[in-house]
Amino acid sequence: MKASRVKLYDCNPEILKELSGTRIQVSIMVRNNEISSIASSQTIADQWVKTNVLAFYPKTLIRIILVGNEVLSYNDQKMWCDLVPAMRKIQHSLRAHNITNIKVGTPFAMDIMHSTFPPSSGTFRSDITATVMLPLLKFLKGTHSFFFIDVYPYFPWSANPNNIHIDQALLKGTFHYTDHVNGLIYTNLLDQMLDSVVFAMTKLGYPDIRLSIAETGWPTAGDANQQGANVHFAATYNRNLVKKIAAKPAIGTPARPGMVIPTFIFALYNENQKSGPGTERNWGLLHADGTPVYNIDLSGNQAAFSSDFVLPVPVGNHNVTHRHRGEAWCVAKAEVDLNALHLALSFACGLCETCGALAPGRECHVPGSNSLTLHASFAFSSYFAKFHNLGATCDFNGLATLTTNNPSHGSCMFPSVTL
Repeated sequence: MKASRVKLYDCNPEILKELSGTRIQVSIMVRNNEISSIASSQTIADQWVKTNVLAFYPKTLIRIILVGNEVLSYNDQKMWCDLVPAMRKIQHSLRAHNITNIKVGTPFAMDIMHSTFPPSSGTFRSDITATVMLPLLKFLKGTHSFFFIDVYPYFPWSANPNNIHIDQALLKGTFHYTDHVNGLIYTNLLDQMLDSVVFAMTKLGYPDIRLSIAETGWPTAGDANQQGANVHFAATYNRNLVKKIAAKPAIGTPARPGMVIPTFIFALYNENQKSGPGTERNWGLLHADGTPVYNIDLSGNQAAFSSDFVLPVPVGNHNVTHRHRGEAWCVAKAEVDLNALHLALSFACGLCETCGALAPGRECHVPGSNSLTLHASFAFSSYFAKFHNLGATCDFNGLATLTTNNPSHGSCMFPSVTL
């Protein structure tokens, strides 16, 4: 995959040993539950560095230590206050060992922002500005480190698809927005989000701290109500991201043209055992078994091959992939839970006026014991045809699958899509 960096959410010794002798730069992390103890004692900080850095460095190219993960997204005031002191102690320990090529930082989610649109209005939340952001920015400037931000255009787009064009979220460059406060022109949502952070830092007197994207990406699948979570959009976003980030000379953002932005794509693997909504398990570039969800060259050197999208089989076994071409329909699987199927049918019909064709006496009504599966297939196909261009997937919590066999019967014509 030609990755030049990898980010770990801990300091897994087995992985750090495997990376020894490679040219892959590594980011390691202090867990949130370790922050307060490190902040309280230089001895504890020194021991952490000894165990997790000195045991592997310099053969393993550790280049970043992230203290905590999205700390300000948790309502833990003590951890907030301990964050920068812990960073200082880790930095002090590194300097004591004459290590100068490891940056210390902390990644935040976009919920640190009070305002992001237009980008020039960017400001941090008032409850963290004085207590966390000002001392953090002072630390980052003094150590020449990065402001690490987790930035996902998928989330604002999926929450407001009627007002945010999908091309803007997918970095296609076909959308143009002008920030009328400063006249800067934006062609994508990612740049708008990043520059809102730049302007927020500038308002606090720190206009020059570099940005690093600690997480970004796009989900390849999700629940029926999670529109836009599909392989096509994910491949489009991440390929366009690599093209933008790896460009030479660097592109940067409208507020920081030419700025190099070190970037991590979330995530390497799908997390098939993770709980929560369907998207939570489907951010990976690889399936849980290590096979690719779609092709991507992280170096940015390989030309995009937009026709080569590989759709995952919508069943549990991801060792096989299907390529769909031409006309396709979304139909109910056989032998699924009928109560769940009924709920999914109601959901799809609630959003599709075509379900009127399922009423008794109408062209798609089928009496008898098999009616639920056939009716659900019509509803699923109607839903998928209506919302496919907005990113809808044919999954329905595992109840549906794509087929190239036309399920239409008699005068009942099932809506289709072209893939």
